[in-house]
Amino acid sequence: MSITRTQSRRMFLKTSAAVAAAMMARPRTGFAGINDAPQITPPLSQFGYGDVELLEGPVREQFDRNHAFYLALDEDSLLKPFRQRAGLHAPGEDMGGWYSWAPLADLDKPGNNGFAPGHSFGQYLSGLARDYAATGDKATQKKVHRLVSGFAPAITPHFWDGNRFPAYTYDKISVGMIDAHEFAGDPQAFKALDAALDSVVKYLPPGPLSRAEQYARPHEDDSFCWDEPYTLPENFFLAWQRGAGGRYKKMGAHYLADSWYWDPLAAGENVLPGKHAYSHVNAMSSAVQAYFVLGNEKYLRAARNGFDFVRAQSFATGGWGPDEEFRKPGSGEIGESLTRTHSSFETPCGSYAHFKITRYLLRTTKDSRYGDSMERVLYNCILGAKPIKEDGHGFYYSDYNHDGSKFYHPYKWHCCTGTFSQVTADYGISSYFSDDEGVYVNLFIPSRVTWKRGGDRVVLTQRTEYPHRPTTQVEVSPDKSARFAIYLRIPEWVGPKTSIAVNGAHLPVVLMPGQFAPIMRTWKKGDRIEVEFDMPTTLKAVDPQHPKLMAAVHGPLALFAVGEVPSTVRPQELAAVAQVAPGSTDWEAKTAEGTIAMRPFTAIGDQHYRLYLNVES
Repeated sequence: MSITRTQSRRMFLKTSAAVAAAMMARPRTGFAGINDAPQITPPLSQFGYGDVELLEGPVREQFDRNHAFYLALDEDSLLKPFRQRAGLHAPGEDMGGWYSWAPLADLDKPGNNGFAPGHSFGQYLSGLARDYAATGDKATQKKVHRLVSGFAPAITPHFWDGNRFPAYTYDKISVGMIDAHEFAGDPQAFKALDAALDSVVKYLPPGPLSRAEQYARPHEDDSFCWDEPYTLPENFFLAWQRGAGGRYKKMGAHYLADSWYWDPLAAGENVLPGKHAYSHVNAMSSAVQAYFVLGNEKYLRAARNGFDFVRAQSFATGGWGPDEEFRKPGSGEIGESLTRTHSSFETPCGSYAHFKITRYLLRTTKDSRYGDSMERVLYNCILGAKPIKEDGHGFYYSDYNHDGSKFYHPYKWHCCTGTFSQVTADYGISSYFSDDEGVYVNLFIPSRVTWKRGGDRVVLTQRTEYPHRPTTQVEVSPDKSARFAIYLRIPEWVGPKTSIAVNGAHLPVVLMPGQFAPIMRTWKKGDRIEVEFDMPTTLKAVDPQHPKLMAAVHGPLALFAVGEVPSTVRPQELAAVAQVAPGSTDWEAKTAEGTIAMRPFTAIGDQHYRLYLNVES
């Protein structure tokens, strides 16, 4: 039996409205038992955005560039699709691309206008709120407040009529509003958050539907099956924790994808193959939040197992998901992707999801290897992303094809322009953590962290050119001499010559790769820690089915061949790759057929490059 588009839409709305009404009719205290669940406080605390200052270097440069870019976005243009659908005066230019609103009949016409109207508004708002919290810039705070004020009267149920992605778009609005409240002190943000939920609730999928389940329902076309309701719990739970009200906790529990995702992952079953890569890694943060809020260890186990499956099919860069899809283990499809696609890793989106889940898991487990994974994505992926253009064209995919290049996505204001604003805002809070015993140094970037220890303060200032130079220095400045620990992440890849010195004196300790090294002592102002990393070069095959396609990785840094590449190289030739000078981003590998020029991803501009080389014994 055929179903017309009109019938399909009517059936969808009728079913969704009934489910929404039933959900909203339940007591505001939520599902039975969830309010009695023991909440979990992770062992490691996250510093506030304002507690960490990025100092001069590539990370600070990218943060500043993004902050300035998103601060300059036209507010009327950002609010226009919402005001148009509400029948309000809607000044400002159309942003175009994915962002602008268009009737269904005009979707996907040249320019791709209307693919996901307003989808990234909440992410831009979230990034700006975090930027304000990190910098204290009053112009940024005022912009956040104006955007919230303009949005509140403009969000109505009309906005969701014909919207492909109500769950996806609402989720981004949600994080924008809760961050505006939490980090920019906006007193109207929760009112706007409530208005957004009231407007969308009958349009949301009736539960945490997988894409396969969405395809099984009546739908307009395939794109209407790409919504992401299974990512909703993280921000629902965060909204509840930040004081938005009991219904957010209830909604978070309702949208947990137990049957098809968390239960099998918790049992050790790899259900990732065939699934959309970014959204299913992003959803892992919902599982950890469910563990924090509901106290069920199943969700932590599911997130840890799921992330292990991700790492098992990651590229040497730490990126994953060629063509935005996880592949079947043992299929060789990761290696085959090197000739079949240029869309190897959805970089800003994937990096944002990667940073979130590794930050959650590191805080929960104290396992430093999550920090290792985070830094690999930092140096080999997101820090090398091309800057977003003023017209909204942005960097989307890292390209690991045998003929790779950096390129802009053809459509403007796509999803990665939203996550780009958030991931760079989070660099500081990803760098350090604390517990009652001390401070954990996770990322080796130029930065300063202020730890409030009782009534006193301890300031740690880190100066480094890592990973281009294998050292970092940390100056310790407590208000007064005090005994506490400083924990340094010792990466899993380090060699045996790695060493730590305090005030020039070598510490006679055995360093364990893949663990935090504690330095417990009475610290006084001006004490200095120096770390020398023994950075070996290793060769990593793309997958077991292509053992001769190998990338050179020096410490955490993947190296890309630029220019002419021999048809084959010997393993000892590639492993002997060396910097042309200390601290340089230019590297060379000497081969029998000539010299291969190599660079890290951050140092590649418009050149074509190759990550994996043919290595023959």
